[in-house]
Amino acid sequence: MSTVGLLLAAGAGRRMGRPKALVRPTPDAPTLVETTVDRLAHAGLERVVVVLGAAAGEATPLVLSLHAEPVLATDWEEGMGASLRAGLAHLAATATDDVEAALVTLVDLPDVGTRVYRRLLSAGRGAGPAVLARATYAGTAGHPVLLGRDHWAEVARTARGDRGARDHLAAHPPTAVECGDLATGADADTPGDLDPGTR
Repeated sequence: MSTVGLLLAAGAGRRMGRPKALVRPTPDAPTLVETTVDRLAHAGLERVVVVLGAAAGEATPLVLSLHAEPVLATDWEEGMGASLRAGLAHLAATATDDVEAALVTLVDLPDVGTRVYRRLLSAGRGAGPAVLARATYAGTAGHPVLLGRDHWAEVARTARGDRGARDHLAAHPPTAVECGDLATGADADTPGDLDPGTR
């Protein structure tokens, strides 16, 4: 299965003090967007699309330097739904015929790394464009989500506000892939939530 990484990194990070894509856990550490793109690449994803919004002008050159593709969500302030729509629209317009899925993840998950991505990709292997799988942590649904191409149009149609793909996933329950032994899956909203994480 050919899969594209889709990284949602458009938020302003108001409680973090700056856009999350540009946050550094420590002064000498890479930014969150650099770390996440690197982890996706190490999971075997040759193509990574990064959806930007807040501080896109500053983040775009950084994303390009990582050999990833920046996409601007002009309505990013609406929430995750806008970022997801922008990313899926870009993929629908540019993905080659062999691309069967997108691995959708968020930039603010400091301890979700390559091992989680690989486990989800392995769980979806052979399912083709109908694949729908989601990482869980101690039974609680989280990210990433492996979103087969058959689902892109409907997710883009229903993604609104901060709900993202929630409505679609409620109507079409994904395969749960337990990853609680690899990470907590917790997001980082404030500087105190940050941890260098693992790969």
